[in-house]
Amino acid sequence: MSTLLVTPRATEKAYGLSKSDGYVFDVPVTANKQQIKNAIETQYGVTVVRITTLIQSGKAIRFVKAKRAYPGTTHRKDKKKAYVTLKDGDKIKVFEEAPVEKEKK
Repeated sequence: MSTLLVTPRATEKAYGLSKSDGYVFDVPVTANKQQIKNAIETQYGVTVVRITTLIQSGKAIRFVKAKRAYPGTTHRKDKKKAYVTLKDGDKIKVFEEAPVEKEKK
């Protein structure tokens, strides 16, 4: 069994969810919920309570091969996100800030 690479998303929405034991991860499109749960629990040492996944469709992009050629369209890759809720008391240090010490003058 190969391990999945799950990476946390660094967005404002993900930062807001991390305040209430919810985290957002980028996962491979082919991964299912059981694989995602196992990967998160082994990588971060936490207990996963709930997972919600969604696939964001790739955006259509126009391109031109030459100056007078007919423009074509292509699509970006699809992305899969996993919204993960952890057990009470578990934390993942994604957005943790180091305490800032004030300098005395």
